[in-house]
Amino acid sequence: MKELIEIGKKAKEASKQLAHLNTDQKNKILTLVANLLESSASSILEANATDLKLGEKMGLKGAIVERLTLSEDRIRGIAEGLREIVKLEDPIGEIQEMKQRPNGLLIGKKRVPLGVVGVIYESRPNVTADVAGLCIKTGNVCVLRGGKEAFRSNNAIVQVFHQAIKECGLDHRMVQLVQDTSRESAMAMMKLNAYLDILIPRGGAGLIQAVVQNSTVPVIETGVGNCHIYVDKAADLKKAVAIVYNAKTHRPGVCNAAESLLVHEQVAGEMLPSIGAALAEGGVEIRGDKTSCKLIPDAVPASEEDWSMEYLDLVISSKVVGSLEEAVDHINSYGSKHSESIITENYSHAQYFLERVDAAAVYVNASTRFTDGFEFGYGAEIGISTQKLHARGPMGLKELTTSKYIIYGSGQIR
Repeated sequence: MKELIEIGKKAKEASKQLAHLNTDQKNKILTLVANLLESSASSILEANATDLKLGEKMGLKGAIVERLTLSEDRIRGIAEGLREIVKLEDPIGEIQEMKQRPNGLLIGKKRVPLGVVGVIYESRPNVTADVAGLCIKTGNVCVLRGGKEAFRSNNAIVQVFHQAIKECGLDHRMVQLVQDTSRESAMAMMKLNAYLDILIPRGGAGLIQAVVQNSTVPVIETGVGNCHIYVDKAADLKKAVAIVYNAKTHRPGVCNAAESLLVHEQVAGEMLPSIGAALAEGGVEIRGDKTSCKLIPDAVPASEEDWSMEYLDLVISSKVVGSLEEAVDHINSYGSKHSESIITENYSHAQYFLERVDAAAVYVNASTRFTDGFEFGYGAEIGISTQKLHARGPMGLKELTTSKYIIYGSGQIR
């Protein structure tokens, strides 16, 4: 598509400048953006209100509306995330290693930007600021392609970035938003090898798989979260109830929300009625196996599909297991390698779970809702990688870099 080729050319041009800005220059941009976001909150909220109104006409509801909605508090949170990025150490230019060979060559490894980062995402305007902020700090140009449901909100936020970058006397094209939100533009972006160094999808399973299967640009797979809470036979009841309730109900429409509950059979009679009652108060529908349905009056029978479902809603599956080993096997069979948690007071059980569960983030006695760049101290995240190459888990600054070898010689020839 002509628009994308032009964006790609501008991105490459802007990359020549951004890649070589010093830390103070990058931090100045981000600080100004944070301030402008707060002072421009009314216009951003106005754009968001238009998106919400049009979304209602499109039939959007539930979790997608929750992800789309901005408020003054959320805008302040976005601005604070950028200020946290400012405080973080700049990884660019870091010498990771340096060694001297017997022939006198001094060989080092230096951290550098990836180049041009493309992101295709859905419905969450905060992603626009998170991605742009992390990319600026790491010297990467970003090409953003959001969904049509959030276009006006995304555009309002990008305009704030452009204003700040221009006020700093720099090329505003280091942050670009694709104006065409059609399916065709997304497909075209997946083939933009000449201009994009990496492509990151953020959204539902359908979007992520479409990018993974169709992109010729290297992809980092993110996001789909069938997260489990396993209540061990050595669990503390009070902790179990609080953690399961938080993990499911705090923000059910995000990828680190719990979607599946596993309970050891020795404590199911005590644990499930209490957990079930708490979830019922939170409006959660429970889809359980036979034992869960017996112990939780409002539970409905689960199907095989429920064990691998990412609901992104006030729904959770529940299964009673006979052992820690069975719980781990179930998670590794049905989980999405995102975030998993065990509730237990037994150290060896906790260590077994940590060692044997295959996921980007594995918890002991804590909610899966903490799998988040801000909570991990990264200021924000560009996504939560569920794959194993290059990056895994919340992707902060270092995950947006690569390395190059630098070699000092004194006339050596081979």
